[in-house]
Amino acid sequence: MSDIKKVSLHVENDPWLHLKGHTVARIALGRAGVSLPTQEILDFGLAHAMARDAVHLPLDIDALSSAFNEADFPTLKVETAANNRQTYLLRPDLGRRLSENSAALLAKHPQKGFDLVILVGDGLSSMAINNHALPMLQALRSLMPSEWKVAPVVIASQARVALSDEVGSLLQAKLVLMLVGERPGLSSPDSLGIYLTYAPKVGRADSERNCISNVRPEGLQYAAAAYKALWLAREAMRMQRTGVELKDQSDINTVESETLVALK
Repeated sequence: MSDIKKVSLHVENDPWLHLKGHTVARIALGRAGVSLPTQEILDFGLAHAMARDAVHLPLDIDALSSAFNEADFPTLKVETAANNRQTYLLRPDLGRRLSENSAALLAKHPQKGFDLVILVGDGLSSMAINNHALPMLQALRSLMPSEWKVAPVVIASQARVALSDEVGSLLQAKLVLMLVGERPGLSSPDSLGIYLTYAPKVGRADSERNCISNVRPEGLQYAAAAYKALWLAREAMRMQRTGVELKDQSDINTVESETLVALK
């Protein structure tokens, strides 16, 4: 019987290792022989599984609505024409329109003509909504102009971004702001996106919206995202437009102030 030799591979560090502490991106993984270290392969498998779970995990609308109500956010619950998760994933168009019952519910709502409607939709990560929607709403409320007429928060399951057009149109809103779960990444299964649309109506193009991405404690902080969103909302009201014709210059005053302080 031949002897079995044990081979121990030394893990060689990547020359970018000093940058690894500044990002959760998969850099500076090192190598063991001609392959990745076992721990990195296991971590990748876990991240991939979490991303898949984020896509398929259903949104508990009742629990979310209760949490919003307890925090003094009145809510309206709606559904899209995609009546289950599989249909939602296979038919993106159905996630962009309300079901007949939900459309009738909003059409019959006793109040109309809002300055702002906030729509919360699961999108491709209900985990993002569960983790970040409430603190994001609280951050928005702290900066909201007191004179604005704001609708109850609309919560939608199986929702795509363009659903905000129909919701905003039925409630006759000047602006609709949608909080939606973004497509999960391998380092961010719970990233929240914010989309702003002026004069919403069915058929709006994505180029007519402003987007704020990667809202979460490890990315763009709630307070910073709320500041950007409300700055854009005020400018949208003034200019009567959103999208490519409305540039985000919310950081200019901050940069100018910091520059002046540095020059003193």
